[in-house]
Order: sequence, then structure tokens, then C-alpha cells
Amino acid sequence: MKRLFNKSFVTNLISVVIIAIGYLCPVQQELVKSIGFFALSGAITNWLAIYMLFEKIPFLYGSGVIPERFEEFKFSIKALMMEQFFTVDNIERFIETEEQQGSKMLNLDPLLNAVDYDRIYEGLVSSIMGSSFGGMLLMMGGEEALAPLKTPFTEKMKLTLSEIAESDRFRDALKQGLDAHKIGIDIIDKIEIVIDKRLGQLTPQMVKEMVQAIIREHLGWLVVWGGIFGGLMGALFIFA
Repeated sequence: MKRLFNKSFVTNLISVVIIAIGYLCPVQQELVKSIGFFALSGAITNWLAIYMLFEKIPFLYGSGVIPERFEEFKFSIKALMMEQFFTVDNIERFIETEEQQGSKMLNLDPLLNAVDYDRIYEGLVSSIMGSSFGGMLLMMGGEEALAPLKTPFTEKMKLTLSEIAESDRFRDALKQGLDAHKIGIDIIDKIEIVIDKRLGQLTPQMVKEMVQAIIREHLGWLVVWGGIFGGLMGALFIFA
């Protein structure tokens, strides 16, 4: 509230100076005093109204409305975030946009490089040895007879998997597997849990400080304009 205090202090000080000038000025004393008193009244009234938003004043009904109604403020904050920002439609559009961009930039090389091709080869050899061809291979040296095929097999397997990953059919299947609507609902549920947890930690003091931080600059100008319009009303009062 430092900025608010500065604006209020300056406005009130100017009003008091105008009042003092009214008493000392040899001409138009009533006009000057009226402008000063009305300006001081407008500035103080607006300052008090602003102060009452955040602080409870004994015997003044309606004061401290923000701390007293902080539960409603928390509910409004959640409603704003969930209804305006984190909606299922917004999340779906975001996911679909990312999917479209990802289809152009999707790089599956790290995934393909992580495949254990040696294990695949060993599984293939094990299947062959367990089949009806196993007996024939035993007469030709067994598994060692297939050893020269390991490198060509591995390279061919990498090439085949790479071609499959680049195919439109594979990418369409991958896209269908990413259900944007279901993912969106899951994300919304998790976001709502996080928001509820964080809002549950808020205290009336934290809500008050948060609202002050948002509107303090504009609140200070209310005091200034209260003094200005109060002064104008004082001048009109004299000429009326």
C-alpha cells in the first residue's frame, strides 16, 4: 500500500495547504477554503472507502469485505481459471496443435536406437533352432552357422523399423492413440486438484495482499481524483 499512501498523503497535503492559503489569502478566502475543505473531504472519503475494503473497522458495517469474503474470492479465482483458461476445449485445441506440429518434427530415431536388436536376433535364432529347421542347422554347425547373418539382419531390421515409423499409416495410428479429448479431461482433473490444493493454502491475509497487488495503482488514483473533484465541488458550492 506504499504507493497508495504516497498518493493519498500528497493529495491530503495539497488540500491542507489550500485550506491554509484560504485563511491567509486576503482575497477570495471563502472560495479557496471551500475548495480546500471539499478536496480534503473527497480525498479522505475515498481513502477511507479503499481502506475499508481491506481492513475491518469497528462499528462500520461492510468494512473489511475482502478478508471476510475471502472464500468467495477463492471460488471466483478458481472459476475464472477453470472456465476461461483451463477448459477441455482449450486443452484439446492445444494438444491437437501440438500433434500437428509434432507430426512434422517427430523424431523416432532415439526410440529406434534404444531397441535391443541383439535380443531380437537371439529370439529369432532361438525360434529357428526350436523349429523343424533346427535339426538341419545342427548338422551344419548349429547357431554358429547363422552368426554371419547377425549384422545384415540387424541393419535390415533398423532400416525396416525406420521406414515403418516414417509411414503415414504408422503416424495416423500414433495420432489416433493420442486421444486429445481423454488427455484433455485428465489434464483438467489434475489442474483442478492443484488449484484446489493451492487455494486451500490461501489465508484471508494472502487474498487481501493479492488483491492489493493487482489494483493498488488504480486505488491510489481514486484518492487523487476524489480530491480534484471535491475541490471542483467546493468551487461550485461557493458560486451556486
